[in-house]
Amino acid sequence: MEMRAVLVYAFLAGFIGPCRGTLMTCDEVREVFQLKQIGPVKSLPETPRTGSDLQVCLSKNVTCCTKKMEERYQVAARRDIQNLLQTSSSSLKFLISRNVATFQETVDSLVRQAENHTHTVLLHTYRDLASPVAAPVGEFFTDVGLFVLGSELSLEEASQRFFDALFPLVYERLVEPGLSRLSPAYAECVRAACRDLVPYGGAPGRLATHISRASLPGRVFLQALHLGIEVINTTDHIQLSRECRRGLLRMSYCPHCQGLTASKPCMGYCLNVVRGCLASLAEVDAHWREFVRSLETLSTRMHGAQDLEQVLLGVHGLVRDAVAHAQRNGPRLSAQVHKVCGNPSREQEQVSSVQHNRDSIPLKAAGRHTEDTLSNWRRDFLSSLRLYRTFYGGLADLLCVSDLGSADGMACWNGAEVDKGYTLRVVGNGIKAQAENPEVKVKEADPVINQVIDKLKHINQLLQGRSIPKLGTLDQIETGSGDGYSGDCDDEDGCWGSGNGAAERRRIVTILTPENTNNHRYHHPQTKDFDQTSSGTGGTRSVPLALVSICVFGLLSG
Repeated sequence: MEMRAVLVYAFLAGFIGPCRGTLMTCDEVREVFQLKQIGPVKSLPETPRTGSDLQVCLSKNVTCCTKKMEERYQVAARRDIQNLLQTSSSSLKFLISRNVATFQETVDSLVRQAENHTHTVLLHTYRDLASPVAAPVGEFFTDVGLFVLGSELSLEEASQRFFDALFPLVYERLVEPGLSRLSPAYAECVRAACRDLVPYGGAPGRLATHISRASLPGRVFLQALHLGIEVINTTDHIQLSRECRRGLLRMSYCPHCQGLTASKPCMGYCLNVVRGCLASLAEVDAHWREFVRSLETLSTRMHGAQDLEQVLLGVHGLVRDAVAHAQRNGPRLSAQVHKVCGNPSREQEQVSSVQHNRDSIPLKAAGRHTEDTLSNWRRDFLSSLRLYRTFYGGLADLLCVSDLGSADGMACWNGAEVDKGYTLRVVGNGIKAQAENPEVKVKEADPVINQVIDKLKHINQLLQGRSIPKLGTLDQIETGSGDGYSGDCDDEDGCWGSGNGAAERRRIVTILTPENTNNHRYHHPQTKDFDQTSSGTGGTRSVPLALVSICVFGLLSG
């Protein structure tokens, strides 16, 4: 009878001992250590030992941890939290990245459709112009597409260059038509004289102004999306303080040292640790909410003169009217051209006919559907983005509820032992709330996150039309730049960013760097004045580009 009692006691002790934290073996600890690839297992103790050398995972009982294991566990805890951050933000990051690509594709399709409309109008109205003018039309719309997507090329220069290239053809076939074409030298003289002769009235300046005004909201919108990706990338890789790393270690892996490899932290305990670690990210919340609201506000303003689709698809009408203006002023232009270039010099070979079959003009297929409009894209995107407007405010809670914390009513790790609850005060989110945090001491906000917040403040000002940038300094808030930005912005700072995300952008990568601006298509607008030609006059007025930007954003802000 006494022997049976001894066996029962020994049997029960095998179960009761581990529940009280009395370790008999470290086999399970070694197995989990190896399974999670925390480090090599050869240095792990075979049996429990005293933990006199431990710094964080302190225990009155014996332990399976060594100081080296504690260091490995701390690295694993940091890796785990960063993996969770990246997993939690992956759908938001994908949403924004996908829509950056969609915006670029929609703009490209829209520009090609506007180019086709211009060809078609020239074909039907001025049939003799349509085929030879294809090259300058194509080059102009390529420049337009680059400008809309953030390039700093001079749009007024691109417009003037397009009309300059058009003038020899207009002169040869509409002003002084002949049986043979102008000689190359005479055609070049006519082209060079175009700006002095002002054959199109104010059309070149009006075209540049209309497209620029309609493009600016889209450029800011695209820049904002790139900045949104930068915010996510930065917060995904937040630098964790020493206090935070020790808190994560104590919460996630210190129970392993006592053989409690399957335990989870109590919910209140988890919230204190993770809210302390992510206190700086919680400060992003208010500015991220405003970011989403500001994108919605800007979208509602993109109509009328600021509707890029409407403006681009109306370019053909302005080009047609500009050619008509030159044709009506044919006698004056002939006299002026003769004075500058002499009598027309034509090639020897005869052209049998200057008429062209309509079918000989190859027009690119537009390939657009009614649902592919920019307004529809913005509506769908903003509807999805709205679901993430509280992302940063609830991030710590999301991690604890979804992945880290124990369900209510379950036995859980409270930082010292496995019990049924956590009795200390649970603090709120944000830096100020951490003053009372019993688990993680937070001294100040992360300076890198403060920079992100400054950039969000600035982009929100731009989205709301409250800050007037200079178009020549689009790199100061560029995605991924991380420096060159002070956080304060006024009219003299030039804070407009290009949003050039290199990984996401297909078309504008290195062509806009200072080393590559020798090409005539990439003039830096900061060195140019906006030449606005008055219709019906022979002179020009020079208006600073910054002043035009002020006027544009005055309209934008209503």
